[in-house]
Amino acid sequence: MTDQLPVTILSGSLGAGKTTLLNHLLSNAGDRTLAVLVNDMGDVNVDAELVADGSELELDDGVAELSNGCICCELQDDLETAVVRLARDRSFDHLIVESSGISEPAPVARLFTTESRVAALYDVDTLVTVLDTPAFLESFAGEGTPQRRGSEADRPLSDLLVEQVEVSNVVLLNKADLCSDAELEEAEDLVGALQPDAETIRTEFSAVEPDRLLGVDLFEADRVNDLPGWKRALAAAESHDDSGTHDHGGGDHGDHDHAGHDHGGHDDHGHHDHRHPDEVYGVSSFVYRARRPFHPERFAAFLQDLPPAIVRAKGTAWIADNEMRVSVAQAGPSIRATAQGPWIAALPPVERDMYRSNRPDLEWHDEHGDRRVELVFIGTEYDESGLRNALEDALVTDEEWTGAFAGPFPDEQGSETVVREP
Repeated sequence: MTDQLPVTILSGSLGAGKTTLLNHLLSNAGDRTLAVLVNDMGDVNVDAELVADGSELELDDGVAELSNGCICCELQDDLETAVVRLARDRSFDHLIVESSGISEPAPVARLFTTESRVAALYDVDTLVTVLDTPAFLESFAGEGTPQRRGSEADRPLSDLLVEQVEVSNVVLLNKADLCSDAELEEAEDLVGALQPDAETIRTEFSAVEPDRLLGVDLFEADRVNDLPGWKRALAAAESHDDSGTHDHGGGDHGDHDHAGHDHGGHDDHGHHDHRHPDEVYGVSSFVYRARRPFHPERFAAFLQDLPPAIVRAKGTAWIADNEMRVSVAQAGPSIRATAQGPWIAALPPVERDMYRSNRPDLEWHDEHGDRRVELVFIGTEYDESGLRNALEDALVTDEEWTGAFAGPFPDEQGSETVVREP
């Protein structure tokens, strides 16, 4: 719709430079009339020089009129109501929503794309993340890193940063003046590994041409869930694995794939048919698959000993003596495991058959059903062979297969376990 209002969704951790960016955009809006929707106007601290004469930041409706015709609104009620009211009552060309206090911008974007009342009025233009580049690099530095926390008190900073970057269209590497060229290249490599399509812009004091962030139309609603680099690596591995499994002499251990950013996998004989991308990108990735469960204690030990060179690991784990499909998410020093729900193979026959009929493309093993291990690892200069051997050692042996186990992994749907803290 041509009459939809474009929306830029802005995210970034506390101190990254979001407020500075907002003030910069407001000061350099040019012919655009902007509206800025924020969670807390006191935190945003709109530059006094931008406030029109006679305006008051303490207006009852949480709206400040700015000197260039822009509007700054405090989000006092739910986002849906606020943006609908803005579109009805205010005249502006572009809306900027600052998603502070939300782990990543995708939930905000979904409001504008799936909620009909809002989607009819707005069109998401771009998802922008502002990074405090020194803190971003520090959060993946491994042992000795301070235990920094994100905007949600119970979440490590590395978790927050990864999830923001993974769905971004544009990433500002802010505070570039505090980094060496080598550090900035490392940060660009990390962003490229976490989200291969993201445009990175080096900035000082969040100074960037508004035309690089506004009206660039980079957001694609049908791709937001496919943006993360770990999903790209998984898809690349699958595209090189037409047969579904490869037996490397490990019996039911299954297939072991290896993928980089834009290519990967192996031929049907298990040989790697690609060059390592680390010579080009500084970052590489591989996918590990198995049709055998992990011994919970050995797998937990593996995760706890995961080297700092691995900056992101994500995927599904099959845990012995546990009918839950466990999602594992690692971001730097933080590792969490979540019980997503039961394996389809663990459901009663009627439910199982119904699920299978509704998902004809579901990969199904004659004996184990959909139970599997499927993990992606992204990092720099890691020992892939050593990690693969350690993963193999963490699988149950034939003698252990039917045993009863205790371990740190969740076994109730929706429950979460912190496997490793910073």
